[in-house]
Amino acid sequence: MHRRDQRSLDWLNFFLADVRDGLGPYLAIYLLAVHKWEPASIGLVMSLAGIAALLTQTPAGALIDRTRAKRTVVVVAALVVTGSCLLLPFVTSFGLVAITQTLSAMAGSIFAPAIAAISLGITGPKAFTRRTGRNETFNHAGNAFSALLAGGLAWLYGPVVVFYLMAAMTLGSIVAVSLVRGEGIDHDVARGFSAGEGDSHQASGVKVLLANRPLLVFAVCCALFHLANAAMLPLVSQKLAQVNLHLATPLTSACIVAAQLVMVPVAMLVGLKADAWGRKPLLLAGFLILPLRGALYVFSDNPFWLVGVQLLDGIGAGVFGALFPVVVKDLTQGTGRFNVSLGALSAAFGLGAALSPGLAGLVVQSQGYDAAFLTLAAIAAVAFCLVWLGMPETRNYRGDLQQAPRSAMTPSAS
Repeated sequence: MHRRDQRSLDWLNFFLADVRDGLGPYLAIYLLAVHKWEPASIGLVMSLAGIAALLTQTPAGALIDRTRAKRTVVVVAALVVTGSCLLLPFVTSFGLVAITQTLSAMAGSIFAPAIAAISLGITGPKAFTRRTGRNETFNHAGNAFSALLAGGLAWLYGPVVVFYLMAAMTLGSIVAVSLVRGEGIDHDVARGFSAGEGDSHQASGVKVLLANRPLLVFAVCCALFHLANAAMLPLVSQKLAQVNLHLATPLTSACIVAAQLVMVPVAMLVGLKADAWGRKPLLLAGFLILPLRGALYVFSDNPFWLVGVQLLDGIGAGVFGALFPVVVKDLTQGTGRFNVSLGALSAAFGLGAALSPGLAGLVVQSQGYDAAFLTLAAIAAVAFCLVWLGMPETRNYRGDLQQAPRSAMTPSAS
């Protein structure tokens, strides 16, 4: 891999860490602290944005499969996410807030398939696992860095500072992606073909998802994982805001930093060892952490305890983030449908993430925070059992789609 491309991808993942998910948990703090919204309203806005992202995930993957302007697409998406969030301090109504966050979420659906495709197109499939682990390492390092800055600056200037920090990180990501060599990306390899086997006229559809049982099982596992996981940190943020409103943003930053610092070595370990150890043992470890974390949150409202429990997120999310594109690549290699499949599975876990805040908000309003955490922990336990019983080891997976003749994957057969 060309050293310039490697360094550029490192910095792209570092700077996009603060951009790709929009405001994330800071949105809940901002709406609670500045606009005095109820938890159910906050959850509804976040769910609406998640649903919008869900609807654009598969088309985003298809776009990345088709386009050779992958770097330009990343730049446009980063600008849309940041612009939508920068409008938030100037709008107050539920409808306008929902629109800005919906636009941000839709644009954010581009990043995962784009970065995966650029990485695969540069490294090829054999080095993709290690590159994905490195992508996640720099992504988590960027998250930790931006969260530290957000916490410190919010202490001095208030929650609105996170908007301007995102703008600065966006500029950094634009510079980084512009330094990736366009000629270094093999666009056929980037969509899951072997070098020289691509057909630019082959349709990007969802047949590969519907015909591949392990991919379907993995989609359900991803949806359940994010249904359980997405609302946990926003709920913790709301609890922290109730304990001390002035400390809510800095303490939320501490939660994020604590988890991200754990994710850095976890992602690095997954990238280095997933080819040797296999995918499934690491997946099981990552999925097991989530129900444990949800159950531990109910033991205390002490801010130090909550931050400590959040460290476990570094293991679960670190493993999942590093393995997700690798498993999809394993299950779709040779089909030319890598990015559209990645988008479809991102839509599956996007569905879980979109429903999670709304579900948690309703449980909080009717039964309290402890009941919400235990509900999420139960869902996570189901996800773990499904990975254990239903997922094969994908390291050397050879399914029917990979062995099918090329004629079976032509547009007319799709």
